[in-house]
Amino acid sequence: MNKTLPWSTVRSWSLLLAGTALYAFGLQYFIIPNLLMEGGVTGVAVLLNYALNIPVWLSSLVINLPLFLLGWRQLGRHAMLYTLAGTLLLSLFLWIAELLVDHGWLTPFQSESDFMLVVLYAGVTLGTGLGLVFRAGGTTGGVDIIARILHRLRGWSMGQIILSLDVLILSASLLFIPKEKVLYTLVSVFIASKIIDFIQEGAYAAKAFTIICENPDELAKNITKELDRGVTLMPAVGAYSGNQKTVIYCVVSRFEIRKLKSLVRLHDRRAFIVINDVHDVLGEGFREE
Repeated sequence: MNKTLPWSTVRSWSLLLAGTALYAFGLQYFIIPNLLMEGGVTGVAVLLNYALNIPVWLSSLVINLPLFLLGWRQLGRHAMLYTLAGTLLLSLFLWIAELLVDHGWLTPFQSESDFMLVVLYAGVTLGTGLGLVFRAGGTTGGVDIIARILHRLRGWSMGQIILSLDVLILSASLLFIPKEKVLYTLVSVFIASKIIDFIQEGAYAAKAFTIICENPDELAKNITKELDRGVTLMPAVGAYSGNQKTVIYCVVSRFEIRKLKSLVRLHDRRAFIVINDVHDVLGEGFREE
């Protein structure tokens, strides 16, 4: 009997392949040709390449091996499977990209003057690659393992964790490369961290409305009718007045913000409205997992 892989597995492996390939491309196309740096274990591998001409794919693979022992117990077998795959795929694509460059099939982007253009595209490329890998549930090893552990245990932003660790590593690289290169690299790392967080949180942004008004039941019916959105009514008590209140909670897309505001104002000009950013909304009427 033929068994097909579930869509979630296909999606995860597709993201992992695309992410590691894009990251390897960005490293060989933007970073190394312009003698810039990168953070984490990959940055150490790049530095070894500059100093000793050791292939990046080889030193990255060797350095990452001890970190698997750390991640195995904390992240579990399933996550480490994707981590192992991510590390191996990254080394594979780095090796392929290096061969393409050496044989002249891939011409790196080099700039003698406009380094801001280089770091901008390097940050976007590397950040998108890592973001896709994280979205697949894996890492590329190195500080990515540490970042994922802290994200799971503490809930800290993975992009900010990686940025902090990268700053430490890049500070040490001042002993080997000009400070101008390190400063340009910091810009690239910062851009990459923001792209990682954007992809992690989800590209679908929405707004959550918390509304306190007169006759909330009537407003809830109007929202359901006009916007076709679910509404939650939550009992509450005013701290100062001690009066019983009903709070309306509703999540809408960014295109429906103005319409919902208008509905609330037409219903009650004195309504109290709190609007919060919401990321990666799952469920009926939004994105389905």
